[in-house]
Amino acid sequence: MGRSRYKIIQQDAPHFVTLTVLHWIPVFTRPQTVDIILNSLRFLMAEGLNVHAYVILENHLHLVVQSDQLGKDLARLKSYTAKQLIAYLTTHHVKTILDQLAFYKKAHKGDCAYQFWQEGVHPEMILSDDMMRQKIDYIHQNPVKRGYVDQATHWRYSSARNYENEVGLIDICKLW
Repeated sequence: MGRSRYKIIQQDAPHFVTLTVLHWIPVFTRPQTVDIILNSLRFLMAEGLNVHAYVILENHLHLVVQSDQLGKDLARLKSYTAKQLIAYLTTHHVKTILDQLAFYKKAHKGDCAYQFWQEGVHPEMILSDDMMRQKIDYIHQNPVKRGYVDQATHWRYSSARNYENEVGLIDICKLW
């Protein structure tokens, strides 16, 4: 049996996914680290990934995404961003976070000094328009519920602005 009960059952269907930094370490507190995520999403979008909604918080991100090879695209996203983020932290001498990423690394990850992401993405296939709207609302309201902003559109690292016909940081696909 796999390590997670969550599976991508239908590769080309939209899924709600969560990527969490190992041990909930707050890494996305600098624009440069968030840019690594956004640039990777842009690259994958150019190759066929549809991002329907997103939010990036200090230690995790939620996405509603869809592609013909979703499992592969999510693996590429996690692998590439982990390498880039660890390189950024190393270059900028963020020793405290690097020490934590080394300390909490899973024992079976013996081929590397650090583990950046928690295992899995907890995919939930979107089964209806109502479920899609609920997941998008959950994503956009996440920073509001945490008390970071009063309105979802005030959170810079979210697709909430896109859904209010304002310019967001990445172009999203509002058709599903």
